[in-house]
Order: sequence, then C-alpha cells, then structure tokens
Amino acid sequence: METPHGPGSFVAHTGTDVYGPGKVIGVDGRHRRVRFVRYVATVRAEDLRAASAGETREIQARLRARKARYGGEW
Repeated sequence: METPHGPGSFVAHTGTDVYGPGKVIGVDGRHRRVRFVRYVATVRAEDLRAASAGETREIQARLRARKARYGGEW
C-alpha cells in the first residue's frame, strides 16, 4: 500500500493556509511530520493535500535559501 504524502512530498494543509506550504519529513501511522514555511507540525495525513506547482516552487526556494544560509540538509 502506498503511503499518501510520504517523506519528501510537498504538501499544504486542507483547512488553513496559516502554515504555508511544507515538506513531509516523517511518517508515523496516519500522522505526518511537516516542515511548513513557519512551523514544524504533526498533522493527520487526511488533513493534507498535495501542494500546487506554485506552492512547491515556494517551498523549494525557501529550502534552497535556508541551505545556502545555514548549510546542512533541510
């Protein structure tokens, strides 16, 4: 069975845009650990949707900038 929104997936919250788009960094059963633009949060998989192309570009740009600024794997 395929895990919806597995690690490395770009996602957004279905109910609010306060978090901004994010990248899944961990899976624990039906919950996903997501590094959003402003927060890291654990969210139920069913409360997430695949990020749009624009949201994906936004989070990729932020991750590149963070990596350039601080180094390491974000």
